[in-house]
Amino acid sequence: MKDGILTRTECNALRGIAIIGIFLHNYCHWLPGIVRENEYQFFQKNVDGLNGVLTHPDGLLPIHLLSFFGHYGVPLFLFLSAYGLVRKYEQAQPYITPGKVKDLPLVWRFIREHFAKLFKMMFFGYILFLMVDTILPKGHHYHWLDIIAQLGMFNNVLPNPDHIIWPGPYWFFGLMLQLYVVYRLLLYRRHWGWTVALMAICTLAQLLFAPESEELNRYRYNFMGGMLPFGLGLLYGRMPKSLPQSYNWLFFIISLLLIYTEGQTFWGWMLVPLFVCSAGFTLVKVLPVWLLKIMEWMGGISAALFVCHPVARRVFIGLSYRGDMLEGLLLYILSAIALALLYKRVIK
Repeated sequence: MKDGILTRTECNALRGIAIIGIFLHNYCHWLPGIVRENEYQFFQKNVDGLNGVLTHPDGLLPIHLLSFFGHYGVPLFLFLSAYGLVRKYEQAQPYITPGKVKDLPLVWRFIREHFAKLFKMMFFGYILFLMVDTILPKGHHYHWLDIIAQLGMFNNVLPNPDHIIWPGPYWFFGLMLQLYVVYRLLLYRRHWGWTVALMAICTLAQLLFAPESEELNRYRYNFMGGMLPFGLGLLYGRMPKSLPQSYNWLFFIISLLLIYTEGQTFWGWMLVPLFVCSAGFTLVKVLPVWLLKIMEWMGGISAALFVCHPVARRVFIGLSYRGDMLEGLLLYILSAIALALLYKRVIK
C-alpha cells in the first residue's frame, strides 16, 4: 500500500510531536504557580492566566505554555488513530459491506483485537505504577472498582473520573476503546456524511452544559469529547489525493493563530482540536529533515513513553514541589525516556 496524504515518516513524526506535548504537559501542569489548562472544562480564569504570562513573560514561560497547550497532543493521537484505521481497514483490505448481520463476528473480532492491543500496552505500565505509587509516601487511595474499571477500560463512564482514574493519563485507553467501537459500528466504510454528522452532534451537544460544570467534564472524558479530531482523521484518510504543498507554512501559522484566538471563548474552544490537527499535519510537511527524523524517533517510542511517564512523574515531581523545579523536570524527562526505551524492549 502506498503512502497516503501523510507518509509513514510524517505520521511517526506527528506522533512524536504529540507525545512530547502530552508527557511534558502532564508534569508541568502539576507545578505550583503555573497556568492550568482547559482540557475537559472551560475556565475563563485559565485563559486570563495565559494572557497574563504572555503579556508579562518570565523565565517559566515555556512551562506555562506546555501546561496550557501540551494536552492538545491527545487530539493529534486521535487524528492519527483514525487516519491509520482508514489506511489499514478501508484501503488495504477487501471491501466488507457495513451493517450486515453476517458481519457481527467480524465486528466482535475487531473490538476484541483492539481491546487486547490496548490492554497489552497498558497492563505492565499500570502494574509498575501501582507498585511505585504504593511504596512512595502519600500514595493514591485505590478502590477495587477503580482498579477493575481501569483494567477493563470503562472507568471513563464512572462518576467523578478526575478522582478515580489514577494515573490520570490512562483515561486515554478507555477513550480509544470507545472510539474503536464507534468506528466499527457506525463509521466503518460509510458515507462521509455519517462522520460529519456525528462530529457536529457531539460537538454541539457540549453547549448543553455550563463551561465549568462537572457534567461537561464527564462528557468530554468519553468518546463524544474526542469525536471532532477523530472524525477529521477519518475524513483526511479518505481524501482521494494529496493537498497542495505550497501553502503549508501559511496554513500552519493561521492554525496557530486560531488555536490561540478561538481558545479565548467557550464556543471557539470547542473547535480548537480541529486547528491543532491542521497545525500538526502542516508542521510535519515543513520541518527540516534533521528535525523530522528526531520527531520520527520520538514517535517510535510514543506508546511506551505514554505508558511509562506517569511512573517517572510520580518519582520526580517531589523535587519540583520542594523548589528544584527545572532540575525535577530535567530528571523526569531523562528518566521517562529511559523507562520508555526499556519498556519497549521488554514488551517485544
